[in-house]
Amino acid sequence: MRTWKVLSLLLILASALAGVAGAQTQQTADQTQPRTGNVPSSSVLTVNQAIDRIIAREHDEVATIRRYNPIIETYIQDMKPDKDLGSIPVRDHYFLGQADLAKGVVDNSMLGGRRKGKFDQFNPLGHITNFFGSSYDPAGFLQMIYLDTTGFDRAHYRFDYVHKEFLGEVRCLVFDVTPLPKSGRGRFEGRIWAEDQGFTIVRFNGVYTPVSGINGYNLHFDSWRLNVQPELWLPALIYSQESDLRDFLGNRVRFKAQTRLWGYDLQTVGHEQTFSELTIESPTAVQDQGAAQQDTSPIEAEREWQHTAEVNVIDRLQRIGLLSPPSPVDKVLETVVNNLEVTNNLDIEPEVHCRVLLTSTLESFSIGHTIVVSRGLIDVLPDEASLATILAQELADIVVTKPSTDQWGFNDMTNVSTVEALARFSFRDTPSDVQMAGEKALELLKNSPYKDKLGNAALFLKQLDEEKKALPALINPRLGNGVYIDTQLTGAGPQLQPNKIDQISALPLGARLKLDPWNDEVELLKAKPVPLYSAREKMPFEVTPFLPFLTRYQQPGSGTSAVGVKTDLAKQEQPATAQ
Repeated sequence: MRTWKVLSLLLILASALAGVAGAQTQQTADQTQPRTGNVPSSSVLTVNQAIDRIIAREHDEVATIRRYNPIIETYIQDMKPDKDLGSIPVRDHYFLGQADLAKGVVDNSMLGGRRKGKFDQFNPLGHITNFFGSSYDPAGFLQMIYLDTTGFDRAHYRFDYVHKEFLGEVRCLVFDVTPLPKSGRGRFEGRIWAEDQGFTIVRFNGVYTPVSGINGYNLHFDSWRLNVQPELWLPALIYSQESDLRDFLGNRVRFKAQTRLWGYDLQTVGHEQTFSELTIESPTAVQDQGAAQQDTSPIEAEREWQHTAEVNVIDRLQRIGLLSPPSPVDKVLETVVNNLEVTNNLDIEPEVHCRVLLTSTLESFSIGHTIVVSRGLIDVLPDEASLATILAQELADIVVTKPSTDQWGFNDMTNVSTVEALARFSFRDTPSDVQMAGEKALELLKNSPYKDKLGNAALFLKQLDEEKKALPALINPRLGNGVYIDTQLTGAGPQLQPNKIDQISALPLGARLKLDPWNDEVELLKAKPVPLYSAREKMPFEVTPFLPFLTRYQQPGSGTSAVGVKTDLAKQEQPATAQ
């Protein structure tokens, strides 16, 4: 009877793999290159053959990942129980750095006053350290991009086939993996999903074992890889959570954390592919060579200098991975800006443009005539009127205070590395300038198409003000200005009612945009509003799990991209929630 069960399982797996192409090549001397080529499905007919392919591919994957130095951002919220809302954040922590994966798990912090973190592979329990200060080790979260770098094989693990499952459009084979007795510390215990063409592990969910220690604790996590180039899967998203962890003093530790990686292809970001694509970055038209020579007036020279400085900064922020390349999201923002300009009879030259800062912190600023809004801020805005409120503040800054960009006209001032950027750049306005811009912004909004929906914007500002003590790491800006809370606007808005299901004051993080970790492009999520079952699902500004819709990479212009489909923020009025 036992023999028949084994045979049945083999036949089921063979059927599941029938017609599936797998990437199989002989292991080359250069282990840093992704596996290429397809083989007939008949080459993988048994569970053991599938396991062998997964193990071999994961070894290649570790070598491939070590070629890169992505930006890594980890945002953590400490939680506490709440009788009405389930749990609420009471404190937060923010880490931003650039990984140096060739040297191991090294996180070079971009935040001032923090040393670089290096994960100690001989003490894999160090994800949380020093509970007297409730501090976190950012390198410990970076370690979660790897399943096991030293012993992912049959000698250290038992593999149990579970089933096949689709993650988005990608069909996967699912296995539970368990460290064998005496296999060593720091082994992974949990579940893996391996895509059925190249047998790359695209998701792993579990914990490093053993799970207790004197100086630190391992954390449960859910790690995702995205197909960013042909047959190249790279770590992009990690969710970590503990609901009832106790430190060595017996105190409960509850937290939720999101880790994002991007900037894998920074060496080509912003580079022109051909000379035919070269554009002229100048606010004035180029004079025909046959025309009479014209001298430049001092005013024209000043304008050109300011524009050159603006271009210098925007270009550098994009090249170092802090600013997304131009995208359709920019056009959505610029449409709202245009609505504000037209209804207020503003004629601003040169034209105002918008760009997206890639960090989760809630901030915005203007550089010359370019408005920059952070990804995190766009994520949590509940509707178009709230977005207009943010953009009106920066548009008013351009109109009223006209922030100078003089110092950025010298190229050496912007010639900074990714790690140096936050220490070298600052686009914060003075308190008096913020106040002046705020007064003008309210005037612009009252004359705009959004004047009858400002109650929603007021709710957003009230919720933000409510959370400022618990979430300073999220709310305090790193490069620009925090969200200006206009007391006139909030005073005229409705009362904040957290327990009211249909009152959406702010969305969870990640509710609007998704980011391509390879080329840093952003696009709007294609997610319809979801009816809420209780007020506990509102989760304003909160961290939630990741559930990306996986697709295989397609060349640009050939169809759906690797990270999803575009949609229109302006048409997503008051979404109840988003994944």
